[in-house]
Amino acid sequence: MKLPFPAATCTAALLFTACATTPGPNTERGPAGTVAYYVKIESSEPGARVEVNSEFVGTTPLDVRVWGDRDGTFHNFGSSDFIIRVLPAREGQAAQTKTFRTGGWFSQEDQIPKRIFFDLNQKSQGGFTVDPPKPRY
Repeated sequence: MKLPFPAATCTAALLFTACATTPGPNTERGPAGTVAYYVKIESSEPGARVEVNSEFVGTTPLDVRVWGDRDGTFHNFGSSDFIIRVLPAREGQAAQTKTFRTGGWFSQEDQIPKRIFFDLNQKSQGGFTVDPPKPRY
């Protein structure tokens, strides 16, 4: 059966879209329908302490497993933010924090990056730093 041009185009678009978001057979599956993504965390000085959502996960360089949605975005597990913080490796360096949105009711979620670099020699613009609040679970 030969489909008319618009129907064939729509059918092809649906097939390609479904393939792009469906995890493969080797994809690591997680809670709430999530899949595993690995993010390389690096810093200007190796050996810096890394915290994810206020929990110590290791020292740089480090690969962190993030449970995300199939479209490559952060999953909301009850907190609107996913926070990665790297603490100084030596005196004179400043802690660095990157915050990603996890989405929720009518709010956007950020794409999970493949690599994050923290420059520990970067100083705060205002002469002080503000630590993010501890997530409430």
